[in-house]
Amino acid sequence: MTGALRPLTEDLAAAGLRLAGGLHRGPDDAPHVGTAATILLVAPDETRFWPIFSAAPEYRDRRPDPLDRWSRRVIGAIAAAHGADACFPFEDPPPPFIRWALATGRVHASPVSLLVDRQAGLWFSLRGALLLREAVPLPPPAPAPCAKCQTRPCLAACPAGALDGSGYDIARCHEWLDHDEGRACLAEGCRVRASCPLSRAAGRPAAQAAFHMRAFHPSSAG
Repeated sequence: MTGALRPLTEDLAAAGLRLAGGLHRGPDDAPHVGTAATILLVAPDETRFWPIFSAAPEYRDRRPDPLDRWSRRVIGAIAAAHGADACFPFEDPPPPFIRWALATGRVHASPVSLLVDRQAGLWFSLRGALLLREAVPLPPPAPAPCAKCQTRPCLAACPAGALDGSGYDIARCHEWLDHDEGRACLAEGCRVRASCPLSRAAGRPAAQAAFHMRAFHPSSAG
């Protein structure tokens, strides 16, 4: 981690978050970031995130979109403390977070096209971005982790056959989750994401995986 970013990364860590990578503003980014020079992508730290978020008022108040509301409050406060702005993937229209992630050189497309990085595996997700006014040195690129994966279990892990190397049939996934056969996916998370060796090492709690599945497939919520 570069010295210039250390105080910011320490504040992210205290909130169960981490810096997933960054990039300097390109010619197509102005509509999303204004005059900011540096875009820093913020992801959950899978080893620490869930206990922090699940104790937050947004998680407990039973109102809609708890994670989005928490992200806006927490990341917004960190941005303000460091003289930065924030933007989020749930804005309408959404900023190009996937393009930004790939441009960092630290996040990559997996064999099933889902984003992957070395820390979270296929559990990788982004909660927001910090927009710095100045150009700062950035974390270096990291090699794509899938290049050395010999077995590539993600390609055959989906019990519904909805997600493989040919694409993602979202309708088929939802149909599977509506039936008894899909209960394990709802309770423990996406089998494809969980199959990645890096995902297994990340240690995501089952309660966190189930929370995300309920958000993805709301009809499963009790």
